[in-house]
Amino acid sequence: MSDRKNLLMAVGAITTVLLLLAVNPWFQLPEGTLRDVVTWGFWAAFVVLLVLLFAERRQPGGEEVEIEGPAFTRFLFNNSRAGLFWLPVRIFLGFAWLDAGWHKFTDAAWMDGSGTALGGYWARAVAIPEEGRPAITYEWYRAFLQTLIDNDVASWFSYLIVFGEIAVGVGLIVGALTGFAAFFGALMNMSFLLAGSASTNPVLFTLAIGLILAWKVAGYYGVDRYLLPALGTPWRPGVLRGRDTRSAGAVG
Repeated sequence: MSDRKNLLMAVGAITTVLLLLAVNPWFQLPEGTLRDVVTWGFWAAFVVLLVLLFAERRQPGGEEVEIEGPAFTRFLFNNSRAGLFWLPVRIFLGFAWLDAGWHKFTDAAWMDGSGTALGGYWARAVAIPEEGRPAITYEWYRAFLQTLIDNDVASWFSYLIVFGEIAVGVGLIVGALTGFAAFFGALMNMSFLLAGSASTNPVLFTLAIGLILAWKVAGYYGVDRYLLPALGTPWRPGVLRGRDTRSAGAVG
């Protein structure tokens, strides 16, 4: 136990030091091999840390709650009655995504198979102006979008966005797999934010994070009231996988 804890602490310390070297604005490493080694070293150490932490949950006391959260948050994220709080949030977010997806679905620039609208959006996002700051802050995301542009994937990626937005909207409105719907909605919000588009994305992203945290109860007044107990979770099988779930509440 002690050796495992020491290893965990050591990897955590290495990850922290590498991160400080990579992002510290007062001591910046010069561009080149050393900076690349530190950056990739951080990500490698971080992945190792995640693996160790994931394994740690199996150890004695790994599932013990050492620091209790406020009673209100436990109620908000775990009690089925709190579903009444998340219901209007879910519906507001759902219609926002459904409206955005439907607007694109009825726009020929998104649905003509050429990817004109999306390709233009990506081109504007990756452009670096002669004066002022570019729309994209992180070089890795600009490189990612440039790769998509160079491979001409906008023609089919636009369909993915359109039907993805509609699916997220419908899922949130009816309360079906609410946590998954909110996650993919937040993923699209973050993608738009990284591309320099604020608009309503900060608000939608914040609400989506709340729904993700409340995934067990956010869809209780919806399809999830029956769907989650039937499906269960990887750590607790539901009715469809052979477990007799007598409660109609959300999966815990």
